[in-house]
Amino acid sequence: MNKKQKEKIENMYYGETIEKKKDEQEKQEKKKIKEREKRIKEINKNRRKEQDKFDLDTETVIGMTNNKKIKNQQVQRKNEKNERIRAKRNKKIKRIVKFTSLFAIIIGGAIFAFVSPIFNIQEIEIAGNKELNKDIVESLSNLNKGQNIFQFMNKQVEMKIKENPYIENVEIRRKIPNKVQIKIEERQKEFNIEFMNSYAYIDKQGNILEIGENKLELPVIQGIKMQEDDIKAGNRLKKEDLEKLETVNQIINLWEINKVGNQITSIDVTNKLEYTMIIEKEKKKVYLGDNSNLNDKILWTQAIINDNKNIEGEIFVNGDLNNKFKPRFKQKV
Repeated sequence: MNKKQKEKIENMYYGETIEKKKDEQEKQEKKKIKEREKRIKEINKNRRKEQDKFDLDTETVIGMTNNKKIKNQQVQRKNEKNERIRAKRNKKIKRIVKFTSLFAIIIGGAIFAFVSPIFNIQEIEIAGNKELNKDIVESLSNLNKGQNIFQFMNKQVEMKIKENPYIENVEIRRKIPNKVQIKIEERQKEFNIEFMNSYAYIDKQGNILEIGENKLELPVIQGIKMQEDDIKAGNRLKKEDLEKLETVNQIINLWEINKVGNQITSIDVTNKLEYTMIIEKEKKKVYLGDNSNLNDKILWTQAIINDNKNIEGEIFVNGDLNNKFKPRFKQKV
């Protein structure tokens, strides 16, 4: 074997070996790459597991935290409710204690007021009386000096005093510690009513105030229909008589608007279609007719009286003044 052949053989051998080595190296490289990719995949997989595990733990922690928060809120609400119940109970207890204390003070004060001589009546003051004597009003009240000022009811005392026909209104006042004031408003006598051999004195509302034997310097009302047995102090005129009394009041009021210096002596209401009245000082009798147009009738009457001073006679204003009726005076012959 010559040298060239030897070299050729060697080249062929070594070339094949080198090729083999290269293939081997490429395989190794590929293997390494695969192994590296596998390791990377493994690493990434492990990382995901770790991440998943962390998220799960976080959710668990969050869930635990939320549960704890809810539980704390429930406990707080329960505590607040208990606190409100406690506060309400304490408030109720305080209110009961306050009421009990106040009640005890009132009871104690009432007992003291009823038994202490400080509050015994020492003075009974009567005010507003004109017709009635103070002793009569005090007697009507049933109050006595030395009596406890709280041991009577105002309404009961007022009712007792108002049993007297002259009393229209009563007001009772306690002046602590030992004075009682009785303020009264009396009815006023305005008319005489003649019956039998006596006179009943009445006010403008028809209340019979008193029965007397003497005629007072007041107008006399004649023609009252009330039964004589019913004419008693404390009674009031019946409906028919009250209607006539209303007309009498109108006549008196109109007469007093323009005073002529003479008082009406009497008014006869027997016939409500023909009221008559007497002016005694002027010696005149006036025929008024019914209760219509009273203002003009009174004005005509007063004018005729002024024109016929001290002349005895009769005045006629009992016609329809709005329908050509002319009032006239008829002198007594």
